[in-house]
Amino acid sequence: MRLRRLLSFVAVGGLAIAASGAGSTTDSKIPNADPAPSAAALRAWHDLLGTEPHVAGTPGDAREIDRLRIAFESLGLETTVHDIFPLLARPVDASLEIVGSERNASAGGPIDATERGARRGIVPLGLRERNLVEDPATAHPDLTWGWNAYSASGDIEAEVVYANLARAEDFRRLRELGVDVRGKIAVARYGGGFRGGKARAAEDAGAAGLLLFLDPGDVGEKRGPTYPVGGWANDTCIQRGSILSLPYPGDPLTPNTEATRDGPRLDIAEVALPRILVQPIGYGATAEILSRMGGAPAPDDWQGGLPATYRLEGGAGLRLRLRVEQARTIAKTSNIVASIRGSTMPEELVIVGCHHDAWGFGAADPLAGTIVLLECARAMSEAAAAGSPPARTIVFAAWGAEEFGMIGSTEWVEANAPVLAARAVAYINLDMAAMGPSFGARASPSLGPAVLAAMNRVPQARRPGITVLEDWTKRFGAEAMPPVTGGGSDHVGFLCHLAVPSCELSAGGSRGTSYHSNYDTLSWYRMVVGDDYEPALMVTRVATALVEELAERPRIPLDPSRYGPAIRAAARRLAENPMFADRSLETAELERACDQLEAAWQMFLAAERDGRLDDRAANEALIRAERALLVPAGLSGRPWFRNAFVATANENGYSAIVLPMVAEAVRDGDSDRAIAAVGSLADGVRAMAKELTTAGSR
Repeated sequence: MRLRRLLSFVAVGGLAIAASGAGSTTDSKIPNADPAPSAAALRAWHDLLGTEPHVAGTPGDAREIDRLRIAFESLGLETTVHDIFPLLARPVDASLEIVGSERNASAGGPIDATERGARRGIVPLGLRERNLVEDPATAHPDLTWGWNAYSASGDIEAEVVYANLARAEDFRRLRELGVDVRGKIAVARYGGGFRGGKARAAEDAGAAGLLLFLDPGDVGEKRGPTYPVGGWANDTCIQRGSILSLPYPGDPLTPNTEATRDGPRLDIAEVALPRILVQPIGYGATAEILSRMGGAPAPDDWQGGLPATYRLEGGAGLRLRLRVEQARTIAKTSNIVASIRGSTMPEELVIVGCHHDAWGFGAADPLAGTIVLLECARAMSEAAAAGSPPARTIVFAAWGAEEFGMIGSTEWVEANAPVLAARAVAYINLDMAAMGPSFGARASPSLGPAVLAAMNRVPQARRPGITVLEDWTKRFGAEAMPPVTGGGSDHVGFLCHLAVPSCELSAGGSRGTSYHSNYDTLSWYRMVVGDDYEPALMVTRVATALVEELAERPRIPLDPSRYGPAIRAAARRLAENPMFADRSLETAELERACDQLEAAWQMFLAAERDGRLDDRAANEALIRAERALLVPAGLSGRPWFRNAFVATANENGYSAIVLPMVAEAVRDGDSDRAIAAVGSLADGVRAMAKELTTAGSR
């Protein structure tokens, strides 16, 4: 009934406009109140939230925030809107042209009015997707051209080079091949790492500009029919996204503190924001450039899916003019935080979150997860209203400005760090959660068993008769635990800054991508992922089951002994690095610490079985054991990252780096630092064991 009232209100309020042609949300389409998640309710949430573009800090974002506030309040949840004021980027103008060779401007130099008037043979290249009659939402006036947030602004004309994936290793290889990148515009494929790392590598190599494109061999016509016939990227599809690459997530100007309206900030000149012009383009525009390049062919492993030979250089006869104008301004956005108060252990917090901002409509990213968040909240609130409240407090959070660098969640974590450090049980992230029928999860080792238990309670989407866990074990093996989660979304603040055990729930397997493009609409989602919402229902059921596991069991279902095998395996891999051929990386002390942790866990369980350990003391010990992995000084060069077990990979931004203090010392070739890091990690593992031993010996 609450969901019926919510969507009826929103439709009357004019917010549920069917901009993507999905049809308006009417009362007859809204399911009756039911504590069980439903596909119909998920579809209704999608209709509600996918009505317009809502880039963080824009009017569309403000309206989306209001929709979410109304949604949570209508479910009877205590709801707070947490306003933040970070530094965001805004697209002002951009253009890209192939320029003839009549004149000889200096590479990468600025263009004056006289030069502009003298140019001939100009070929303008498109910087936004085609509008599609099959999907009217793609013509929405609030959609933007392609842009990479936080690019520098400028107007350059330069020769062109092809840089493969624009990784540091690619620019090293170009130097080895005798290709000078300095002052030139590099063209590179998406893939192989975070786009911010590409921008940083190109800037470090001396490039004046960087063009990023989706290769048809990866996500385009070589994979299958393109949108609107199929789900793959057509020749105008452009991936937007932030290129912010700082040693901390969140607001660039307020590391470690909340980004309030009037609070202290760094001077923008003190922050290492990108100084290179970066522009994403479609592979149709890329083909126009590559087909005109006349240099030596690129290596075989650098070739892609376009029909032209990928060449290293364009030569002096081919020049590009790239103009990018962006504004960097303090802007307001918000987190929407709702909660169900726990009945017996309200001080302990189970947190579930997904961001709400998008680069366009965001039907897939993030709304394929935001709808799961709302439906999980609906199911739990209906159950509580029916007389089954959770034991622990459940917090549901829709984060702002994730796309710009996990800003909203990071600011909330920084604002509430003392409370979260003492009381947070676990964090569950749902970013883009429902993208197909193949369930996936990543988790802190201690949280893995609870994730598997939740999977065992849920039927597999589109495969009657088996559970999600049974499908998982068929794909990965009977003993397979979720791999370690690391970077790329809103769990980073909880996991890497506060050592709160975290997981990402997701499902994939659909044939296509609309990632960060103007084609990320409800029409694309329902054609490609499916209009039955079975994947979303499956993920919602797993999320709800996991929340129940974490919020309702008297003793928190964490297993810290699971860190032992993960730490041993990572340490052994690092010890095999060639830098330790003459001086071994001694891991025996760390191995013994892991043995102590596992023995302490058995003592803990025995005390629990014998009734010598009450639930409250057990839970306090489990929370303290997780926090024992915190390194107060943080990682070398990245002090915001404080978890000795895991961090976001510095070079990638998406993946996890396990044992980061050790791994980064190995990467830097510093054996002394690596050996010291192993000792520090062993201290942390022993501290975990001590928390469990102390609790178990009462």
